[in-house]
Amino acid sequence: MYNHEPADYDCPVCQIVRGEDNEAPWASQDDVVYRDDLTTAWVNARFWGRNEGHVVVVPNEHFENMFDLPSRLAAPIHDTARRVATAFMETYGCDGVSTRQHNAPAGNQDAWHYHVHVFPRYEGDGLYGAQRRHSTPAERAPYAAKLRAFLHS
Repeated sequence: MYNHEPADYDCPVCQIVRGEDNEAPWASQDDVVYRDDLTTAWVNARFWGRNEGHVVVVPNEHFENMFDLPSRLAAPIHDTARRVATAFMETYGCDGVSTRQHNAPAGNQDAWHYHVHVFPRYEGDGLYGAQRRHSTPAERAPYAAKLRAFLHS
């Protein structure tokens, strides 16, 4: 009832979870900063304004949106988001953190796999009015390296 994923959808998020790379604008394994039995997190290829290096956290199982997500995965996903947020504060030196989660086309969901965006925030950064752009793997690499080092220490 609340689903919009096409029947023939080849989920790019599932590709990353399976350990595969996929074409832009998604991600490669070099962008992955954290993985456990239930969740995966990577530096998003889309950069917004001054909030570069934000991370997407996903369940390793495929669920389209919050309406499908089982309760048993909510806490592990948000625990991973908290870990990433702590890593931002420690390695990016940001002033705060925001999370965003989208459902359905009108809710700005554009990947049909439940995911939570975790953004580093800075005083006056204007995140919600910022333009997004696609980054290069080289631009993402230093962010991923910092986060990976902190999350695996």
